[in-house]
Amino acid sequence: MSTKSRLIVINFLQFFVWGAWMMTLGSYGFKEKNWDGAAFGLVFSTMGFASIVMPTLFGIIADKWKANYVFVLLHLLFGITMCFLPLIDTPMSFFWLLLLAMCFYMPTIGLNNSIGFGILKREGKDPTTAFPPIRVWGTIGFIASMWLTNFFTKTWGLGYSLKVSFIISAVGALCLAAYAFVALPTIESEREQDKKQSLVEKLGLQAFVLFKQKKMAIFFVFSLLLGAALQLTNAYGDAFLQDTTVFPEGTIVFNFSTIILSISQMSETLFILAIPFFMNRFGIKKVMLASMLAWVLRFGLFGLAENSGLGFVFIVISCMVYGMAFDFFNISGALFVEKNTAANIQSSAQGVFMLMTNGVGAVLGNIVAGEVISNYFEPNGIRIWNIGNFENPVWLNIWFIFAAYALVIAVAFAIIFKYKYIPDKK
Repeated sequence: MSTKSRLIVINFLQFFVWGAWMMTLGSYGFKEKNWDGAAFGLVFSTMGFASIVMPTLFGIIADKWKANYVFVLLHLLFGITMCFLPLIDTPMSFFWLLLLAMCFYMPTIGLNNSIGFGILKREGKDPTTAFPPIRVWGTIGFIASMWLTNFFTKTWGLGYSLKVSFIISAVGALCLAAYAFVALPTIESEREQDKKQSLVEKLGLQAFVLFKQKKMAIFFVFSLLLGAALQLTNAYGDAFLQDTTVFPEGTIVFNFSTIILSISQMSETLFILAIPFFMNRFGIKKVMLASMLAWVLRFGLFGLAENSGLGFVFIVISCMVYGMAFDFFNISGALFVEKNTAANIQSSAQGVFMLMTNGVGAVLGNIVAGEVISNYFEPNGIRIWNIGNFENPVWLNIWFIFAAYALVIAVAFAIIFKYKYIPDKK
């Protein structure tokens, strides 16, 4: 098997094991376990907590040891941990066990990239052009696992409890660990200069000097604020589509909720390909602003969706704009960091960007969202909006408050963030 084929399998399984359970975690917590918003918000924040420290820590370990073996070991531990999640009933116990699983899994995302880059460079290939066609199979793996979970858990399929999603993920992770152990070549650290680095440099803390620059400080603050919204539809989307008070059992939305949500991941593949065009035409600020406005649409269309033909159209359109909302911010933000930081702190600066979005931002967003939903928008809470004769006033409130939050960020970003785009002259 060629190197490209082996990396495709690795990337497919890398995101297969994530998609198997993440999109249905909301339905599991709210529907099967009857946890409230505050408890679930804490549970879903585990990915953010794990992203704050663990990727950097295991990155250092991978540099000291062999990256491929660290990758294999982490997936092995992740798979074993996931096997125990179906046995947990209380939200706090579930939080701690899922947090442990995420501490094993989240570092593998960066390791997957670095290992792929290293192997491609070893073969004389440019990762910039060679890796994206390989990485797109990760998104395909994410979609495939969502579809498989839908088949295993719906009444039209096998009808199992959503607990099976954790087992699907565990089996995928164990298969990935075994395959990577056999298929990946040994990845030795080639950065001898790391031996001379201080602990502060290895942890990437020197990049925090960027906060002294007004432009970068404002950018990182907005990264945190928008990062708080990036996972909200992943957290609550399936729970919304599985709410029988909105979409009764037997309806298309209820029966195929996970498959419908996978349109979001399909749109990612298209918008990733479109980013170079939009970046060259409009510049980073306008692309990032488009992402923020797309989040307003993403949330707002969910809020307007009901059990009707028009409601179904709103859901599909919401999923279609997800690619712009998610990727335009993440990728254009990474490019902004790359263009505005010195070469010697590039990796560290990218680490700060990920820390603000997927770490601190995600943690705050999920915890605050859970508290807000629990205290104000659940059935016994107050209703902020009552528009027309909507049958889902609780969900309308939830999605519209998220949309309002994204709109405020977009307006503030347009006014406060100053960045003059100068097109490249060719």
